[in-house]
Amino acid sequence: MISFLRGTVAHVGLSSAVIDLNGAGMSVNATPQTLSSLRAGEEGKLFTSLIVREDSLTLFGFSSDDEREVFDVLLSVSGVGPRLALAVLAVHEPEAIRVAAHSGDGKAFTKVPGIGPKVAGRIVLELAGKLVPHGTATGTAPAATAEAAWKPQVIAAMTSLGWSEKDATASIDKSLADSPGLAEKGNVAEILRATLRWLGQDGARAGNRAGARG
Repeated sequence: MISFLRGTVAHVGLSSAVIDLNGAGMSVNATPQTLSSLRAGEEGKLFTSLIVREDSLTLFGFSSDDEREVFDVLLSVSGVGPRLALAVLAVHEPEAIRVAAHSGDGKAFTKVPGIGPKVAGRIVLELAGKLVPHGTATGTAPAATAEAAWKPQVIAAMTSLGWSEKDATASIDKSLADSPGLAEKGNVAEILRATLRWLGQDGARAGNRAGARG
């Protein structure tokens, strides 16, 4: 595992840079923001993540360890590869990504080229609980959090997945009837998961009822 590179910057391009490590040039892909901090001929340091494929070894570089951590977590989302994960970091700071994932803000991810509502919804769903804003207690929300604070965020996440606002609202209410404690906690990620789980179970129940009638 290559955790970081430190050496003379030999070249800075539009999407990558070359770091000279005692005569060996290491090519590293990075965001425009990270590349803009490098100067050819000067020493540079990049935190790195090595992506191994059957036919290639590709290094991705970051200006901070936090950026690399968010990048690695984004790769855990199905359908999100290193190029798309890097594109997310090119648009949003790491903390903004943490906030969007924690609050269920799918629209923040649609600002990234190549990410539509469905992919954004999947990112929010699969990152729930994995990325938490710094200084935020995981899994909990202030006791005074009102429904008005979390419900629009859950509805927005569900509409990005394809449900209408009306169906999303009804499904949230019905799922929380089975889990009233979730509403009190006000955790967007947990409420979203519970609602989607309830929808899956309700769909199975509806199928069973239809089969029985047949």
